[in-house]
Amino acid sequence: MSLRRSYTAAVERNQEWRGRFATEPYEAAWASEAIFFVRALDSQGLSADGEGGQARVQISPDGIHWVDEGAVMQLPTAPGQLAFCKTKHFGGWLRLQGELPPAAKLTALVYLSLKE
Repeated sequence: MSLRRSYTAAVERNQEWRGRFATEPYEAAWASEAIFFVRALDSQGLSADGEGGQARVQISPDGIHWVDEGAVMQLPTAPGQLAFCKTKHFGGWLRLQGELPPAAKLTALVYLSLKE
């Protein structure tokens, strides 16, 4: 029995999001599954009653041209909260893309955990 390879990358650190946003692309062609984790460090104008933002997983063959993969997460709305979404069968590149309500902001850490 072989040991599965795994790796966790911090793709965004202390990143402040307003309006539309996208994380840095990450090449992950070797992996067979991925989990994005988003941890809120600070927030303003977000509420847990559905007025928070959303992010969706996007995939790309080249890290330049993007399409929605289908996985969607509700973003955390208060400092210390953590959200995640999982995906499989994604090809070469991954990122999160989303949008916050007007006048809202979220400062976040984003981790991408990969496993073959």
